[in-house]
Amino acid sequence: QHVKSVKSGLAARTKVLNVLDKHLADSTAITQETSMSYDVVMYHLRLLKMEGTVCRKGKRPYIWMSTGLGQKRLVA
Repeated sequence: QHVKSVKSGLAARTKVLNVLDKHLADSTAITQETSMSYDVVMYHLRLLKMEGTVCRKGKRPYIWMSTGLGQKRLVA
């Protein structure tokens, strides 16, 4: 499945990736740091996971991390 680069989605994924570039985090921490809703964060984490940009480890709550593979990002 190909992820559309819709500007709002790209902005949301950029926020998520900016958090994960700084440190590993669970979805709740990402939600707090990005000020986005939990559902939006999870939606974009799943998309990023499908394209191999992020991965998760451990048991629930999963810890998310960047794989180092790039996604086009907006400059903040």
